[in-house]
Amino acid sequence: MTANSNPNENRQPHRILITGGAGFIGSNFVYHWYTKYPDDRIIVLDALTYAGNRQTLGNLETKENFRFVKGDICDRSLVDTLLKEESIDTVAHFAAESHVDRSILGPAAFVQTNVVGTFTLLEAFRHHWQDNERPENYRFLHVSTDEVYGSLGPDDPAFSETTPYTPNSPYSASKAGSDHLARAYFHTYKVPTIITNCSNNYGPYHFPEKLIPLMCINMLLGKPLPVYGDGQNIRDWLYVRDHCSALDVVIHAGQPGETYNIGGNNEVKNIDLVRMLCQLMDELAPELPVRPCEKLITFVKDRPGHDRRYAIDATKIKTELGWSPSVTVEQGLRQTVEWYLANPDWWKPLLSEEYLAYYQKVYA
Repeated sequence: MTANSNPNENRQPHRILITGGAGFIGSNFVYHWYTKYPDDRIIVLDALTYAGNRQTLGNLETKENFRFVKGDICDRSLVDTLLKEESIDTVAHFAAESHVDRSILGPAAFVQTNVVGTFTLLEAFRHHWQDNERPENYRFLHVSTDEVYGSLGPDDPAFSETTPYTPNSPYSASKAGSDHLARAYFHTYKVPTIITNCSNNYGPYHFPEKLIPLMCINMLLGKPLPVYGDGQNIRDWLYVRDHCSALDVVIHAGQPGETYNIGGNNEVKNIDLVRMLCQLMDELAPELPVRPCEKLITFVKDRPGHDRRYAIDATKIKTELGWSPSVTVEQGLRQTVEWYLANPDWWKPLLSEEYLAYYQKVYA
């Protein structure tokens, strides 16, 4: 099965609730799902916090099978109402506070959204599923992160689905808590939950606080490129559209109660990644304020508790479900740089006073 194949060609239309669908991965997944399954009913629930952007979904707002609802996943009454009135059979749960730096500055929001919010969704879905006599086709997909596994040494084997959890930041701890809840709801109540743990995503519609969009935008503005510590931290990079295709396969072919790790097979040191972006920007952007872009690289004080290395062993999803990534990091980075060059109207409004104040606090 390739990343673009249909895992279930005889499928019946779904009625899917996508939480956090105005965020980075969520919005890419909404477009993936709508393009592939135009007869499905898609409901997006998003609180539109700083990282949610309703304009990202503007192309779908007039579509008959699409509905956007502004609201909080912690609002049990709202969630109950949506599940019932829309006859939801599938939940794809992306909504989360997701930035490690912000979790260090203010962890409370991460516990509220990631733990309490996930609990609220699970409890509402449990009752919805039970009230409808436990249909076998219902699914609750909980989208999580490889950061729950902690940090790897340079020679350690990659994270597998059986790697013990050792989260090191308030963000990863809150995601670990939500993973445990999703797992417990399957084992206690038999709610058909599936957990996925992915490596670092990148691609279109990425809020500019994260590494790759931050570097792209700062190059276009001629601003310093802040690199934590010595730049030797290693991440496995997964192109977001590959991630969406993997989640599609998991929803259709994954087994309830199981966990699937999703990786890009692209381990890269942060400093090497930044240099790759610099070379691409030098090539693709003719009117840069500073050239070559590598002149802008600035090493800054390391993040507290900064994990040294993440790596995903995606053997299980490949052998059991037939999925593997289709985009190399070189291909994905080129497509990402081209997207930011082509879409300044999307990212420029995000550079608000609040964002700039946050940026100054983190990188001053």
